[in-house]
Amino acid sequence: MLSLLRYTAPNNFMAVVRLAHEVCQLSDLPHSSHELACRRSGLLMASSFSPQEPQRVSAPISLAQIRRLFARPERVAQSQFLRREIAGRMFERLSLIKIDPRQVLDAGCGEGDDLLTLRQHFPRSAMLGLDAAMGMLRETRQREARSWSGMQRLMRALRVRGQDRSAESALVCADFGQLPLKAAAMDLVWSNLALHWHPQPHLVLGEWARVLRVDGLLMFCCFGPDTFKELREAAAVTGHHVRVLPFVDLHDYGDMLVNAGFASPVMDMEKLNITYSSAAKLLADVRAFGGNPLEDRSHGLMSRRQGQSLERALERLADRDGRLSLTVEVVYGHAFRARPRTTGTGEPIVHFERRKI
Repeated sequence: MLSLLRYTAPNNFMAVVRLAHEVCQLSDLPHSSHELACRRSGLLMASSFSPQEPQRVSAPISLAQIRRLFARPERVAQSQFLRREIAGRMFERLSLIKIDPRQVLDAGCGEGDDLLTLRQHFPRSAMLGLDAAMGMLRETRQREARSWSGMQRLMRALRVRGQDRSAESALVCADFGQLPLKAAAMDLVWSNLALHWHPQPHLVLGEWARVLRVDGLLMFCCFGPDTFKELREAAAVTGHHVRVLPFVDLHDYGDMLVNAGFASPVMDMEKLNITYSSAAKLLADVRAFGGNPLEDRSHGLMSRRQGQSLERALERLADRDGRLSLTVEVVYGHAFRARPRTTGTGEPIVHFERRKI
């Protein structure tokens, strides 16, 4: 499954190889793939295959379109303020949980800011960042390099011996619904505003459960169904074929977590309102949040008349001060991996524990 291995410098190569061998299915590769991994200097790349089970989707999302939408980090850069705000709220929740993970996976790591913060929380942990867009992973590596350069300058100024750069994150380009990782390889799976971009979230949660060790922690957040509701209302008024992604409800995620093998999932939700001075700025942010990945979206460009009609419909929703509001519903969830109750073939597992007398 894994076809390319990333390394950034010779002194970092063996550390990344050790991490990859520990958590990835490198043993399944032909010998030539190992040689290719050792020759290449680039991003870790994982090829995926189409699942054979019947397709059950939450929305007709095109994964190929997702990769295209996020291929250029500068396209989504102006929406970073929302991801950083929500990440801060996730880290507040994480600080209340006592864990000391050895292996951490950031599923949908994007530009890598969360990896840097996770390393601050868990400096001794091995970090693995995974994203479907190669452009995002290149940006992640560049940000890590800039972070290390700044840290090394500070260490030299303070005359303190710096940390070895072998602590850099390993990066994988893959579909997080089909992870190229061994079972029970991770202690913490973290995912910030990524799950709603997958057409089969139940498969993703099942994969996250598979790669977590027993009692490992999953912490994620994603958009809920009221996200961009103003855009839906405006589109309905104009009659234009403007499709907004139908986001999954909090309760459905809770059911999926239980079915995937997580114990006592904790789910909560909050609604954020972002205000804008114009409809054009609102629509620009909606595009920067990710755009439209639906298979049944209109593939033609919206005409100028249609765009102006949509902007006027949005402006009618403005408050007395003329400011427009955009609703973002954020669903938060965390759960621990429970002990499996059945084998892969469905046979029950009986656990025996020594009684204290």
